[in-house]
Amino acid sequence: MAETLMEEIGPGLSGIEQLRALIASGRRPGIAESLDFDLVEVGEGSAVFAGTPGPHAYNPIGSVHGGYAASLLDSACGCAVHSRLSATQGYTTLELKVSYHKAITTDTGPMRAEASLISIGRRVAFAEAKLVDASGRVYASATSTLLVFER
Repeated sequence: MAETLMEEIGPGLSGIEQLRALIASGRRPGIAESLDFDLVEVGEGSAVFAGTPGPHAYNPIGSVHGGYAASLLDSACGCAVHSRLSATQGYTTLELKVSYHKAITTDTGPMRAEASLISIGRRVAFAEAKLVDASGRVYASATSTLLVFER
């Protein structure tokens, strides 16, 4: 099996150390390349992704596809959990509930998906996030349930 980006960048590091190494490397996983967003901040139980929606994320009805917001929110929630994992743990999203508050267009400008960990146990973690513009207006929000496991 091919090595993952995290295994390549930070083998044996804790979750938060891996995320910090990812930011420092300037590298992005495929989803971040495709949708043009970046992990820009990480703390103990928090993560922030930033991106500027453009035509690459448009749907046929003339606005940014809801999957763009969902991807940023899912990534932020996942990394908020990842920041609290040991070097031997992994996670996967079990459930993501997204609420869309306002339409996103190319005029919206730069956006941030800001996530925080609500709680983490041996097997399950809960996180929440909001997608905001440069003025702090909320365009979407999410709650996530994630499975924590030993790799």
